[in-house]
Order: sequence, then C-alpha cells, then structure tokens
Amino acid sequence: MAFNLKNRHLLSLNDYTPKEIEFVIDTAIEYKRLKYAGVPHRVLEGKNIALLFEKASTRTRCAFVVACVDLGAHPEYLGKNDIQFGKKESVEDTAKVLGRMFDGIEFRGSDDKVVETLAEHAGVPVWNGLTNKWHPTQIFADFMTIKEYKGYLKGIKFVYVGDARNNMGNSLLIGGAKMGMDVRLVAPKTLFPEQSIVDFAHEVAKETGAKITITDDIAAGVKDADVIYTDVWVSMGEEDQFAERIKLLLPYQVNKQMMDLTGKEDTLFMHCLPAFHDLETAVGREIYREFGLEAMEVTDEVFRSKHSVVFDEAENRMHTIKAVMALTLG
Repeated sequence: MAFNLKNRHLLSLNDYTPKEIEFVIDTAIEYKRLKYAGVPHRVLEGKNIALLFEKASTRTRCAFVVACVDLGAHPEYLGKNDIQFGKKESVEDTAKVLGRMFDGIEFRGSDDKVVETLAEHAGVPVWNGLTNKWHPTQIFADFMTIKEYKGYLKGIKFVYVGDARNNMGNSLLIGGAKMGMDVRLVAPKTLFPEQSIVDFAHEVAKETGAKITITDDIAAGVKDADVIYTDVWVSMGEEDQFAERIKLLLPYQVNKQMMDLTGKEDTLFMHCLPAFHDLETAVGREIYREFGLEAMEVTDEVFRSKHSVVFDEAENRMHTIKAVMALTLG
C-alpha cells in the first residue's frame, strides 16, 4: 500500500505512523536494489537541496550527497562557517530565503529549535540529520538493516545499551515503540531518557503492542536479544566528560561476555558509528594512555565478529535518506 508523504518534514519519528515508517524502509530497499542493478532512478531531476551542517559529519553528509546525485538532484553543502544562525541573520529569515531557492533542506546541528524553526518557515520539506534530541535518518537505516537480516520488525527484541538519554536512545525508543518491538534500554539509572519521552513511548506501545523496558540490569536486559545496539559514551560537545562516563559505563561495554548473555547465536550487533573499538584513532590512543582501555563502548572482538552489521547500517543511511527525499519531494 502506497502513502503520500509529499511535502512532509522529517524532524523526528514522532509524527510518522508505523505504516509510513515501513513504507519508507520498503522504498529504500527498492532503491538499494535499483542501485545494485545499475538502474537509473533520477526521480528528483532538477531539484536543488541545501545541506546545512553546524556539526561535522561523515556518514550523514556522504549519504545525503550521494543520494541527491543518484536521484538527479543538486546538493549544496553549507558548513558552520557558511551559515551562522542567529549571528548575522535569524533562523526564520534564513529559512525563508533558503526555501525560495531550494526544494528541500537538511539540517545537522545541536539545537532542536533550529530545525523546528526551519520547518515552520521554509515552505519546503526539512529533514533532521541530527540534533541533540533526535536522529531520525539513522533509525530508518537501522530498521532497514534489521529487516534485511531478520525479515521483520514487529516483535524484534531490540536492546540499546549505554547512554540511553542521548539522541540515539530517544530515537530508538520511539522508533521501536512505533514498530511494535520489544524495546529495552539498558543503562545506568542516571542515564535513563527523560520521562516525557518514556511516557510517549508507552502511549505508542498501547497502540502497537510494543513492550518497553528501561533497566540497569544488564543480564535481564540482554536476555534473548535479537539485536544489541550501542553508541559512543561521550557525544559531540561532551568531550570533557570522558572520565565520568568511562567509570559509569564500563560495565555496559558490549563485549563477548555480554553477547553470550543473550543465549542466542544470531544476535546482531549494531552501532551508528564512529565507534571506539581499537587504538586506530587519536582519541582511542589518548583514552588508552589515560585510562588503559583498548576499547570503549564495544570491543574489537565484537565489532569485527559475525554478529556485526555496522557497515550495512552505514551504507543503508544512503538508501533510506534517498527514500525520504524522494517520497517527501515527489
């Protein structure tokens, strides 16, 4: 069944129905098939897309650029030194200007109010590439990857381990509730998501049959998991908190012992990347010198194991972003 998503924003998954989410994922799977088959699908020929990046990015930027080009659209990258919201021009005025020149706008930054104001005043679809509270394009890629490997989403035992009150914890909780999953956030109590988000997830679960569990009990939380997902312990802008987070989150490191606690051989390991799993980064080596850790949120053994589908997730950012743009621009 097709849905008309034309002119819709994507600020979070809160305003998308489960069927609409599934439709975006299925569209992305089809676009992936076409790309692999070498079949052109330039459905946005002549469109111009503004890519606003206040925060640095590898996967989000590359995914949007390649998706635009594959669809026949022209991407225009505007970094933090190109657009300075609120300094020389208000967000509202910027939105009105860009909306008259571009057919769609992506924003990646900190303040959720910025992307909301862009959506309110631009007059064209606005897509959230990441803000402090939400990361919806990543969730589409994650769920597409699960569907590729497991064949379904409803009823999946999905476990997120680590800092559960960041944009990934928030987005996976709501997304999992929307799709009727058995969603479990396993984290220290001080890193549980804010209560309003938890309450909304429970309201959604009443309609979808999802199960919501938020716990600091690792063994109970990961039992029978179909998916174990984690993210970095320190988000962008929080680099001064490494010592505190390491002390708090080291028991929640995804390692072989945790994977064994699932009791299953086919549990997937997922991560939105980048991941601190070895000493091949400057940050990783600095953490090793200061704290003696060879890995943080996930060990190299798990990251490189048969369970890991992290690079499928990374690729699927492009396919799902392509689907979002094609469906909302039409």
